[in-house]
Amino acid sequence: MDNTALQECSVPEDVLRKILSVGNSSTLVNSLENLIQVCRTADGRAGLASKDILPSVILLIQSLPYPSGCHLLTLCLKLLRNLCAGEIANQDSFIERNGVAIILNVLNSASLSSEPDTGIVRLGLQVLANVSLAGQRHQCAIWQQLFPKEFVAIARVQSRETCDPLCMVIYACCDGSPERFAQLCGDRGITIVKQIVKTTAAVGFGEDWYKLILSRTCLEGPYFQSLFSNLGFVGATENGEDTEFREDVFSTEQAFFLRNISDILNERLQEITVPSDFVLCVFGIFKKSAGILNYATRGKSGLPTGSIMIDVLGYSLTILRDVCAQKSVRGSNEDLGDAVDVLLSHGLIELLLCLLRDLEPTSVMRKAIKQGEDQDGPKPSSLKPCPYKGFRRDIVAVIGNCTYKRKLVQDEIRHKDGILLLLQQCGLDDDNPYLREWGIWCVRNLFEGNEENERVVAELELQGAVDTPEIAQLGLRVEVNPETRRPKLVNIP
Repeated sequence: MDNTALQECSVPEDVLRKILSVGNSSTLVNSLENLIQVCRTADGRAGLASKDILPSVILLIQSLPYPSGCHLLTLCLKLLRNLCAGEIANQDSFIERNGVAIILNVLNSASLSSEPDTGIVRLGLQVLANVSLAGQRHQCAIWQQLFPKEFVAIARVQSRETCDPLCMVIYACCDGSPERFAQLCGDRGITIVKQIVKTTAAVGFGEDWYKLILSRTCLEGPYFQSLFSNLGFVGATENGEDTEFREDVFSTEQAFFLRNISDILNERLQEITVPSDFVLCVFGIFKKSAGILNYATRGKSGLPTGSIMIDVLGYSLTILRDVCAQKSVRGSNEDLGDAVDVLLSHGLIELLLCLLRDLEPTSVMRKAIKQGEDQDGPKPSSLKPCPYKGFRRDIVAVIGNCTYKRKLVQDEIRHKDGILLLLQQCGLDDDNPYLREWGIWCVRNLFEGNEENERVVAELELQGAVDTPEIAQLGLRVEVNPETRRPKLVNIP
C-alpha cells in the first residue's frame, strides 16, 4: 500500500510525516521496516522513545482497515512489539494512549472472522505480553479489558501460534496476584483455562507459559479438581470418589490435562509440594479408572496410548508415583509426609497390591510357565494383561516410593502377604521397561531396617523351582504353584 492509498484510509498527515521522518524514508513500508530494525536493541528502543514515535504508530494502527491494510498492520504490530520490549517509557506511553483498546480492536477483527488471521493475532498478543511485563498498572489495564470475554474468544482460535502468547499474557497478568489467579479459575474465568486446554490438546504448545499456568493453578494452587471436572462430561465430587462414572466419562481433554500435570510434576519434583486434596483427587480418579477399565488386551505401547481410559489410568498413576517419590528425591529430613499419609490412610497400598496380584505374569515368567504347559497341557487363566507398556512398573514404582523409610508401609505389605508378590517383580519383562530396576528399588526399601520382613524371606520353603538366567543373576529363582499356576520369586539359599 503506497502513500496515495494511505490517504484513502484517513491516516492523519502528521502521523504519516512523523513516521517517515523518524524512519528516514520516503515510503511508509520502508520507514516501518527501518524502525523495526532500529528497535531490536535496547539503545534503539530508548532512542525511539526519546523521539516519541510510539503514539504515531498507535494512531496509524487505529487508522488502518482490516483486512485490506493487513501488510501495513503486520509491520506496525512488529514495530510496536519491539518498542515495548523492556522499554518502560514506551510501555507507559502505550497504556496512556489507550493502546490496549486499540490492540483489542485488532484482535477482534482478526480472530472473529471465519478464518482467523493467526499471524495478526499472535503479533497483537505479543505486544500485550511485552507491555504486561512492565508492572501491575499495565497488567491491570490489560486484565480489565480482556477478562474474561476477550480471553475466551482468543483462546477459541485453534492455533499454537496464538495460544502460546495468549498464555504468556494471562500468566504475566496473574503472576504475583493470587486474586487474579482466583478469578481465572472462578466461575467467570474457568472457561478461559478450559478452552486453552482444549486448544492445546488439539494443536499442542511450543512454549512453557501454558505449563506455568497449570502449575500455579493446579499444583501450587487449589484449582485442579475444578478444572478437571469442567473438562469432563460429568462433574466429580471434591475427592473424586462419589461420582457415578459412565464408560465414556473421561474426555480427551481430561486425559491430555492429566498428562500435562504429570509432566509438570515430574519436571519440578524438587520444587513443588502438592496439597493433600490434590493427591486425594488424583487417587480418586485412579481408582475409578482402574475399576471400570476392561483389561482384555495387552497394551502394545507406553503412554500416551491413544485410549482415553488407559491414558487417564496411566497418568493418574504416574502422578501418584511422583508424589510418593518426593521424600526420597528431596531427602527424608523434609516434612513431606502429609500427602502420602493421606494416600496410605485411604488404602493406596492395598489397592496397588490387589492390582498387582490380578496381573498376568511377566514375560520371563510366562516363558517359564509355558515350559510346564507344553508338558502338562495349557491351564486356564483369569489374570489380566498390562493395559499399557509400563503399567506393572508404575505400580511397583509407587509402592517402592511409598516404602522408602516408612516402616508402617513395610509392615503393611508383610501383613497383606505382599513380600513374595514384590519379590517376583525383580525380573525382566518385555511389557514393562525398567521393571527390574524399580523392583530392586522396591525390595531394597521393603527390607531396609525391617528384621521381620527379612525373616519372612529367610523362612521360605522352596518347592518345584523353575530356573531362568535373568532371575538367577539376581540370586532368585521362580516357583510355580502346580495348582494355581501362579509364579513367585524366592531367594536362592
